[in-house]
Amino acid sequence: MSLSLRIFLALVTGLLLGTMLSAWGSPEVLAQAGAIAAPIGGLWLDALQMTVIPLVIGLLFTGLAGAAAEARASRTAGSALLLFALLVLGGAVLTVFFVPALLQAWPIAGAAAGALQAPGAEAPAAAALGFGVWLRSFVPTNVFAALAGGNMLQLVVFTGAFAMAATRLPEGPRTTLLGIFDAITQAMLVLVNWVLALAPIGVFALAANVGIAAGASAIGVLAHYVAVVILAQLLVIVLVYALIILATGRGLAFARAVLPAQVVAVSTQSSIATLPAMLTATRALGVPEATARLVLPMAVSVFRVTSAPANLAVVLYVAALHGVPLGPGELAAGVAVAFAASIAAVGLPGQVSFITSVAPICLAMGVPIATLPLLIAVELLPDIFRTLGNVTADVGAALVLGRTKQE
Repeated sequence: MSLSLRIFLALVTGLLLGTMLSAWGSPEVLAQAGAIAAPIGGLWLDALQMTVIPLVIGLLFTGLAGAAAEARASRTAGSALLLFALLVLGGAVLTVFFVPALLQAWPIAGAAAGALQAPGAEAPAAAALGFGVWLRSFVPTNVFAALAGGNMLQLVVFTGAFAMAATRLPEGPRTTLLGIFDAITQAMLVLVNWVLALAPIGVFALAANVGIAAGASAIGVLAHYVAVVILAQLLVIVLVYALIILATGRGLAFARAVLPAQVVAVSTQSSIATLPAMLTATRALGVPEATARLVLPMAVSVFRVTSAPANLAVVLYVAALHGVPLGPGELAAGVAVAFAASIAAVGLPGQVSFITSVAPICLAMGVPIATLPLLIAVELLPDIFRTLGNVTADVGAALVLGRTKQE
């Protein structure tokens, strides 16, 4: 049985047990059950949270350094990276407008909203910042203070600049530095996998606590969350089709050619496994073989177009759940960190990439992360649309770049 399925079953079992206790248990029993479940779930959440910052820094450094090397390798590679970056940023910016508007039109049920608010996950107080102060907040004056304080935005800016500087070093020092960060990343991934191996226990405890506090209403909130995240990803897919129509005028031909690859993407939930089907789609569209063989593997290994929009949708939903006000500064910080995290989390297993992508955005925007473990458990369905969007965008990018090269 896969880890994703075990986590999902733990969520369902915990919610059912908590709901039953909430319906039929005495106040004394509820208090005792909560006193047992809360520290177990909290301990597992703390263990997960301790891995986020070092893992993201290691992944971001190696990811950006690798992307810079790809860009220098050829002009087509550089154009591909630029197109991927524009697609990710465009989708992210669209999401920060779309999701709040969607939640305003289709809000979280008031009584149920408090159900998933984990104990101790109070919303941080909003601080009014002038433009100058906000702009200067991007750059750390003391990177160690930013590290100790968990200032994710400053850490992302510093790590990105450090990675770009490392690409200018001679081969020996550059290789040594990349090796150090890669070793840190690999060790942290081992630690994360240890923590995730206990995820069914942690999620069960957290879900039981939610069930005790909220009863069956928590299930409705999770279903609403899944629908909102899927709609945000569908919007990105529509954006990709619009780009294809505007850039090539071949929307119908593209839709026909990419359909078999989309079917494989939905069935496998893996962009890498869909790569042969994507190559077949580009041949049907007449994309030069050299362009397709360069762009598609790079798209799979460097960028995931739906990653930033989907992760932002998760954070915006959690912010609404906890009543966290988000101003333009927080939204801009979220877009910046979501873009960086989309590079850092490429190639990771679903549960690891969810935490390493979403938790940094939460930290940058001042949104509590205590609810995230429950959302991991229902990531099975949104993950299908993540892969669907990535595969659609990868083939679309190859078509656009192939047409540009031919012209």
